[in-house]
Amino acid sequence: MRIVSLRHLHAFRVVAAVGGIRRSSESLYRASSAVARSVAALEESLGVQLFERKGRGMLLTAAGEVVRLRAERIEAELQGVRDDAVRTQDRNGPKVGGIEALLNERRLQAAALLAEVHHMPTVAQAIGSSQSAVSQAIARLEDMLGQPLFLRTAHGMLPTDGGQRWIERFERVLAELRHIPEDVAALAGVVQGTVTIGALPLARSQLLPAAITAVLRRHPRLHVRSLESPYGELTAGLLSGRIDFIVGALRSNPGDAFVSRALFGDKAALVARAGHPLAARKRLRIDDLAGYPWVLSRAGTPVRESLVHFFRNQGLAPPDPTVETGDLALLRGLLVSSDMLTVVSAHQLHYEIETAQLAMLPFDMPGMERSIGIMTRKGALLAPGARALLDEIDSVSALWHRQ
Repeated sequence: MRIVSLRHLHAFRVVAAVGGIRRSSESLYRASSAVARSVAALEESLGVQLFERKGRGMLLTAAGEVVRLRAERIEAELQGVRDDAVRTQDRNGPKVGGIEALLNERRLQAAALLAEVHHMPTVAQAIGSSQSAVSQAIARLEDMLGQPLFLRTAHGMLPTDGGQRWIERFERVLAELRHIPEDVAALAGVVQGTVTIGALPLARSQLLPAAITAVLRRHPRLHVRSLESPYGELTAGLLSGRIDFIVGALRSNPGDAFVSRALFGDKAALVARAGHPLAARKRLRIDDLAGYPWVLSRAGTPVRESLVHFFRNQGLAPPDPTVETGDLALLRGLLVSSDMLTVVSAHQLHYEIETAQLAMLPFDMPGMERSIGIMTRKGALLAPGARALLDEIDSVSALWHRQ
């Protein structure tokens, strides 16, 4: 899908604000004919009429209203970049310009991708441009901001502190641009586009497959992309707009930039193979676990930290795992083929427990409860596809709760 032009969108927003082409041309310092062409080009790219041309001015259509909302959010992000640059500029250095240089989606794409890959030739190849053009795009942004976006290091082109903050906003701008055609299509009853989910382990086995299957049945033109990165990388993606929302075990303190809501409660279980020597017991004591090898998630993960606290509360040293892994396939294989023990949500190994390959052992672990839920960025305006998938996640969760 072709990305919306920031310059056309800016002209549209000003026309919407003042109610006419002629008056907007004065604010934009552009000829009325040029402003009219920008609005017409935006309407053509979206395939809808954004204004009703009336004798008393230009009135927004329903499509125009949804585009205006995204346009205002985009300009707020870009103005935030400029304001930050003004606050941090060197008094004796170059002056910060207006936001006009930021009204170029290709420049923002180049900066965002360079911050990710740190290598200018790779950026040029990815966006179908020359290295010289990418270099000029970054230089133009730096000239406008009066400060460098990147530093050349032995590890490649790395963002400055200011560059990191501004590129995060650039990425949110690009996300808003991607959502505009999706918003317009939804007015005609078509839910399309790509939903990007940060999928934490507890959501991957049952919750997300059920919800994704249901939403695609309703909206076959929708695409879903799941990212299974570490939590820190997922929250960074959520903050920048690359990820729409995160599903999984909620953290106790997600931070002021995020909003969390619980879907249902979950409790970790002690799990082993169905034929494990401890599986035939009616009740286990903590001493019964001694001598068996453990396979656990990596140190610092919520379930591992909870397990450490559980053992310490019993006055015992926590298990020293033989294997540490976040890979569910490896975990499953080790449990089935050995006498290893693990502590994990039963949701993650639901199918293996249902088919009697694995078993939950009769061992109570108070304090191992967690909430499974959704985390979004505060103030985010989700696209129709993301909202549709969230509705299905809520429906699946409610069904499980009733059962």
